[in-house]
Amino acid sequence: MTQPAIDESRLINRLALRLMPLLGLLYLVAYIDRSNISFAKLQMLGSLGLSEVAYGLGASLFFIGYLIFEVPSNVLLHKYGAPRWIARIMFTWGVVTVLLAFTQSAAMFYVLRFLLGVSEAGLYPGVIYYLTLWFPSRHRVRMLGYFTLGSSLGNMVGAPICGWLLDKGGLAGLQGWQLVFIVTGLPSILLTFVVLFLLPASPKQAGFLSADEKQWLTDTLDAERAQMKSNAATHASLLSVLTEPRVIGMAMYYMMLSISVYGVSYWLPTLVKGFGVSNTTNGLLNIVPWLMATVMLAWLPSKLRGSGNRAIVAMLVAALLGVVCFLSAVLLPTNTLRFIALCFGAPCMYLLIPCFWTLPSRFLFGARAAAGIAAINSLGNIGGFIAQNLVPWVRQTSGSVKAPMLIPATCLLVFAVVTLLILRRSRGARIAQGHVPVTE
Repeated sequence: MTQPAIDESRLINRLALRLMPLLGLLYLVAYIDRSNISFAKLQMLGSLGLSEVAYGLGASLFFIGYLIFEVPSNVLLHKYGAPRWIARIMFTWGVVTVLLAFTQSAAMFYVLRFLLGVSEAGLYPGVIYYLTLWFPSRHRVRMLGYFTLGSSLGNMVGAPICGWLLDKGGLAGLQGWQLVFIVTGLPSILLTFVVLFLLPASPKQAGFLSADEKQWLTDTLDAERAQMKSNAATHASLLSVLTEPRVIGMAMYYMMLSISVYGVSYWLPTLVKGFGVSNTTNGLLNIVPWLMATVMLAWLPSKLRGSGNRAIVAMLVAALLGVVCFLSAVLLPTNTLRFIALCFGAPCMYLLIPCFWTLPSRFLFGARAAAGIAAINSLGNIGGFIAQNLVPWVRQTSGSVKAPMLIPATCLLVFAVVTLLILRRSRGARIAQGHVPVTE
């Protein structure tokens, strides 16, 4: 019996409207809870009596907890389903964020930052894996772009809130940095219940889809997985993905991007504070680069839909532009010009994220995809640990508040070189398979 024709574009848009706002909101709240540390630092250093380097070490311990528990968390998400496991993630990270407000010593700060990483481990790769259960590969750049909006919006929304809260110290007997952790931690606890009731585990459990739409999605995604399986070793075990050279290579590649993103987001409030502005004004100025990143993510990924190498070409161009912007942020003569350069550098970094995450799905599927994506994300996010230690070290060594911006410039240059190699290899493979003419 022939199934009724499905309007693919209309179905995908319905899925995006139903799933992506909630998923983006989760990442927005998560990113605020990651980046609040950069604003809290402006007062917390003095309160705890820490140096820039010691504080950077404590902040970076988040990524160690994240690294250790990322793969197990994503495997458990695959086992128990996204709604229950993501709800667990949100509740625990919200509780730990609130507890950070009551930090009384450096040791307590270090322990809680490590536990925050443990709590949040699995969210980002879990959502990436979750999207592979709903969207055919040709639509994933756009969906990943929508999801990544959560991080740029998190910076954009969190910056003025955190800056304002710092200036509200004394409320209920709490210092400004304590208010930052309490106010930013509560939303994730409240959203726990929203996830449990509104996030469907898979298309088969989606009451908003018709039987024909469920069947079309199942058949389309199964066909893609079958194609990937035909190109993969059938004897490969789940754990073997953790030592697969392509997975490790992707993690090192992603690490360059991670160092750039976390280095800039961690140091930007300190850099702007050096302009001589108040905490509230600092927060308002920090909106600008992340607003530009948000606009870019809302617009460009939808233009990269389809197969082929469009996403890889976009990565190459964005990485090279990022190098120019961050070098300019160091070399230009005035604060205004340097800030403008940073505002254009942020969208370059954030465009790379959704484009990058289309690459692992070219060779990973099923439970191996859950483990492999988690491994790439967790190993790559060691870049956050490196960034939050390297940035204050460069500041201390150089004596310059702007010198740390050489770090993202260097990392994006390495990223661009690797991207060029991937592009050449991918294009050669497509020519060999007859997908493009040699003269293209």
